[in-house]
Amino acid sequence: MREKDDDSFSAFVRGWNAMVELKTPAHHARMAGWLEEHMAGQNRRMLLMAFRGSGKSTLVGLFAAWLLLRDPNRRLLVLAADLKLAMKMVRNVKRILERHPDCRHLKPPAKERDQWAADRFTVLRPMELRDPSMAAAGIGGNITGSRADVVICDDVEVPRNADTAVKRAALRERLSELEYVLVPDGAQLYVGTPHAQDSLYAEESDDGGPPFLDGFERLVLPVYVEDDAGNRSYAWKERFGEAHVARIRRSTGPNKFTSQMLLRPVSIADGVLDVGKLGRYDAELDYREALGRAVLTLDGVRLVSATCWWDPAFARPAGEGAAKAGDGSVVAVVFAGENEHLYLHRVQYLAVDPRAEETEADQQCRQVSRFLADNHLSAVHVEINGLGRFLPGLLRKRLRDDRLAAGVVEQFSHTPKARRILEAFNALLADRRLLAHRQVWETPLIREMRDWRPDGRYRGPDDGLDAVAGCLGAEPHRFDRSTAPPDRRADWRGAGAVVAPADWEL
Repeated sequence: MREKDDDSFSAFVRGWNAMVELKTPAHHARMAGWLEEHMAGQNRRMLLMAFRGSGKSTLVGLFAAWLLLRDPNRRLLVLAADLKLAMKMVRNVKRILERHPDCRHLKPPAKERDQWAADRFTVLRPMELRDPSMAAAGIGGNITGSRADVVICDDVEVPRNADTAVKRAALRERLSELEYVLVPDGAQLYVGTPHAQDSLYAEESDDGGPPFLDGFERLVLPVYVEDDAGNRSYAWKERFGEAHVARIRRSTGPNKFTSQMLLRPVSIADGVLDVGKLGRYDAELDYREALGRAVLTLDGVRLVSATCWWDPAFARPAGEGAAKAGDGSVVAVVFAGENEHLYLHRVQYLAVDPRAEETEADQQCRQVSRFLADNHLSAVHVEINGLGRFLPGLLRKRLRDDRLAAGVVEQFSHTPKARRILEAFNALLADRRLLAHRQVWETPLIREMRDWRPDGRYRGPDDGLDAVAGCLGAEPHRFDRSTAPPDRRADWRGAGAVVAPADWEL
């Protein structure tokens, strides 16, 4: 029941809560005012993020009922990760319309109960419209031909559709189709919590471009906010106080708690390859020659070796996203410094033009040749498993044509890929001896590191990881001379200087 002469959404929420004998928490009042304000504004594209258990879906259900009360001709589409989740909200809105005294007139008579189904319903309305008043759909369902005045995306991002870059790209592509469903000047509301580092709710994208929900009005309500002194203010202290929140953190782990309760986009799963332990640098190579000797340095550190690895494949056409599965032909280079650190200087995902006169293999060889020249490299390892078997010969010809003195080393990998990647990365990351150039941080490699799992269930791209693992695995081992004592004993094995007797005179 609404307060007298008050038809606001906030009053609608208070009236419903009073009827069901519930209090209206402060964060619900804030969400209600925010939704009503932006629904009446010019920018009706909204993102509501609130901590798990905050009751945001319940409040959005009340919002949907209030929208139909204000205008029965409205058409609402609820989209969720699966149909069952979307139907849950539709049933909730139906229950509100049936029970709220101000909404009961919207329920159709018994003879029209076919318009009152579990996944869609139509209220009594002046206009004759093809689409129902409210309908539910899963993210994979067919919404072609549907039209809606309001689209509510309720938990469209969940762990099973956001655990790899490929799935997240497919999710974004699917959600982009909503532009064809929404009427001009329609309203769109996303409700959810982030489930990945590059969540579709993130304010910044990993590739430096605009975020997926660029231009959306945002309301973010974490379970608590913390000031500079470490003092916390809890959003719903009566239910989510300090003790309860601490139990959630312990039981779910730091990553999931940060994502679901503090609403900061991070990977839900604890990654096997900890990107947080990968260093970062901005310096470029400095090549000099003095007294007939070449010296290569990086930020003042002399480099003592370089390993380049090419993991060939059918490269993706130029302009296509690098997240597409199975399409990565990748070349990478790692430098080793005198300071015992390894520098992942470049990772290049090769691209080809199918319309070019040059064959795709020749296009890739040309790019690898350029890569070697740009990075002052004298050799490249080429993995010849499968597709790469015929490429070393083509690459050698390209290097001769480019007058580039560089060798081609053929490599056949017998070790399973997951084991090869683990052995290459784990110790270096744990010791924080691996650093990556800022340009590498802008490639799909970082996403591959966050998403990758060694258990065989991972189906995302790992071509960049494979190429870098090849570099690290082929890097020569150097003995640490600093541990040798200055006054060590003579080698008992006879190694060292030997004086040979001579029977001639000078």
